[in-house]
Amino acid sequence: MSMQTTIFTARRLIPVAVVLAGFVGSARADELPAPLNEVRLGAYFISYASTASDLSGPFTPPGINLRVGDVTTPYLAYLRSVAPHWTLELAAGVPPTTHTYGKGPATVGSVPFDGQEVATAKWFSPSLLLEYKFLDPSRAFQPFVGAGINYTRFYDLNSTPAGDAANGGPTRITLSSSIGPAATVGASYRITREISVMASYSVAGINSDYRSDTAGVVRTTTVHFNPRTWVAAVGYSF
Repeated sequence: MSMQTTIFTARRLIPVAVVLAGFVGSARADELPAPLNEVRLGAYFISYASTASDLSGPFTPPGINLRVGDVTTPYLAYLRSVAPHWTLELAAGVPPTTHTYGKGPATVGSVPFDGQEVATAKWFSPSLLLEYKFLDPSRAFQPFVGAGINYTRFYDLNSTPAGDAANGGPTRITLSSSIGPAATVGASYRITREISVMASYSVAGINSDYRSDTAGVVRTTTVHFNPRTWVAAVGYSF
């Protein structure tokens, strides 16, 4: 083979080699295992279907009850893949301030009560969930369901001036911590290998014993918070 023929053949083979190298590179990238870890940042939109028995205690008129206002707070989560279709999620929100309103008679004595903000509280409420993805892990769209456990601790509880007036003086409030079930359903969509978006709907069983103390006059009830939570978030996998 002449030198000219060799050079001509090499020139023709170089583009073919480049194309083949691209295919090989793509195949190797596709064969890489899916990322095991993911972090998510988004927003919790929390609506409370709260119920409680009427407050009981000395000098407490019948029908005195409480209602918890809805709240929005940042959502943070860490996820770890434990099997092709199974993921563990540890989710929590930045502790929000929850506002509690009087429910029942329009007035307590001569003090306005129904609809008045009577107390505020912050809460730390992480959930640990085991989630199942229905489709093959290679699919970009992934619907999922999950179940697990929720822990909620209340802190920085304060009676408002309206609450103090309805109770008859400065009032100290406590809410017991709660451990209960949690469940979620949702879907994620992978935009790139690392970036995804997701939306979900979650419920949790959060029950707490409420206690107020006004100069030794103690009033109690049990609050079933029944949060219903929508989440929208962006995820980063690694």
